[in-house]
Amino acid sequence: MSRTRHNHSVVIIGGGPAGLMAAEVLAQAGIHVDVYDAMPSVGRKFLMAGKGGMNITHSEPLAHFLTRYGSRREQIEPLLQMLSPDALREWIHKLGVNTFVGTSGRVFPTDMKAAPLLRAWLHRLRENGVQFHMRHRWIGWDGAGDLRFTTPTGELSIKAQATVLALGGGSWPQLGSDGAWVPLLAQHGATVAPLRPSNCGFEVAWSHHFRERFVGEPLKSVAVDFEGTHKLGECLVTEHGIEGGLIYALSAALRNEIESNGSATLLLDLLPDWSVQRVQDEVSHPRGSRSLSSHLQSRLGLKGAKANLLREVLSAEQMNDATLLAATIKALPLRLNKTRPLSEAISSAGGITFESLDKNLMLKKSPSIFCAGEMLDWEAPTGGYLLTACFASGRAAGVGVIDWFNQ
Repeated sequence: MSRTRHNHSVVIIGGGPAGLMAAEVLAQAGIHVDVYDAMPSVGRKFLMAGKGGMNITHSEPLAHFLTRYGSRREQIEPLLQMLSPDALREWIHKLGVNTFVGTSGRVFPTDMKAAPLLRAWLHRLRENGVQFHMRHRWIGWDGAGDLRFTTPTGELSIKAQATVLALGGGSWPQLGSDGAWVPLLAQHGATVAPLRPSNCGFEVAWSHHFRERFVGEPLKSVAVDFEGTHKLGECLVTEHGIEGGLIYALSAALRNEIESNGSATLLLDLLPDWSVQRVQDEVSHPRGSRSLSSHLQSRLGLKGAKANLLREVLSAEQMNDATLLAATIKALPLRLNKTRPLSEAISSAGGITFESLDKNLMLKKSPSIFCAGEMLDWEAPTGGYLLTACFASGRAAGVGVIDWFNQ
């Protein structure tokens, strides 16, 4: 494809999906692009996210898709108008990677892997003239306004006509997203909301017995209720508490409740396909000489961590109250005391507020500096929503740079 080469150059800092998408938009417009990243290679977190199956986006209708961004829907919607979930799938197909829709509605590459997609993408970017500079850690600006980097051979200053920052949030810092940019941007006139864990695990004060015996055991086919939201799925008992897809889906609301009131109580339905009456009938069935544990296993199929969760919230006397026991099986109150650390979270909330940016994602107080990806102040559940918005914000930032050059 022939491209018109412009007398413009752009520095992109951060080689994740947002930064690479901005690079593609700019390179295809004939603008010289240099991508700098602190890690030895780009896309580290992208590749890690794909280890369990690369969930790239979701197939649900866009109107419903947009609700996943909560209070930031208004700001995310224009980005997704530039790169919708369907358009993202088409973009992937043009890289030579096919996709399919799973039973949950989630969209995956046919081989479920992130690496082939990233390889094809990097090949195309290099063909379009994008240059990559690895092990270059950005440390701010010098007195002349040039970008400062530490490199294996010493400090380096780079003059940029425009800069796209796509530095990630604060989760998984070992992969490059360490949040070190927060004070740098705050000093440069950006309002930065504190980084907080999102799609994270929570701490529960397990008894010693429960922790010793059931850490690592999944809780399958359960449901959770919190503040009127009801979800089915599974989660995992951890040494410190509980995590997993079912918990991640509610993590924002749970985190906010803990921040406001010191704890959050989640109601866990251990038998979501059973009515309360059916559970009570089975619990009340004569058990003869059998222990209560054997009775619960034979009559209700409750065993292992599921059965022992009941003993975490009920006394021995309460366990023998059939009405209370049945009610607890259907709505077990699980008190969450705090989130797990940001470094363990899948993603982060907080970041540069949209109020600090213009419609092109350029800092209002620092013209020529654009921001994209997870470093912006938004969050979303897992299921393809995180990646889709990162890709879309990268495209928006790239288009924003072009518009700014053309003013």
